[in-house]
Amino acid sequence: MSDHPVSADRGRRLEHQERAYRLQVRGGLEGAVKYTVYGTLLVTLGHLTWPLFRRQTLALKGFIVSSAAVTGLVINADNYLLRYESQQRLTENEVRRRARNELAQRGIIATEGEIRKWRREREAGEAGQAGEEGMRDGNF
Repeated sequence: MSDHPVSADRGRRLEHQERAYRLQVRGGLEGAVKYTVYGTLLVTLGHLTWPLFRRQTLALKGFIVSSAAVTGLVINADNYLLRYESQQRLTENEVRRRARNELAQRGIIATEGEIRKWRREREAGEAGQAGEEGMRDGNF
């Protein structure tokens, strides 16, 4: 694997992008359904209690409900994405802190390249341990 920043960790980035996309879709659908129900309830309540609203066209009432649905879709999708990004940022900061500490103990300055090398070494070590445990347990 190359140390070039553009090609480094491409698989990890693509995985995070796909996960973020799935979370946005899920959040958007949940928000759209929830806000559609809210919009429908408000339109129904307005229709039943306010004579001026009752005289409005079905198209306007549908527009109000669909506007509520789109608003819910956007707000909830954004909330899901912001929560995911916040969690990713916390995780990444923790990994980088550990890398800086371990590299400092070895007397190495924690540059971006050194942190990438540290991360690859660590992932290779964890993969090797998982493989050894699988061999010991009889799982090939």
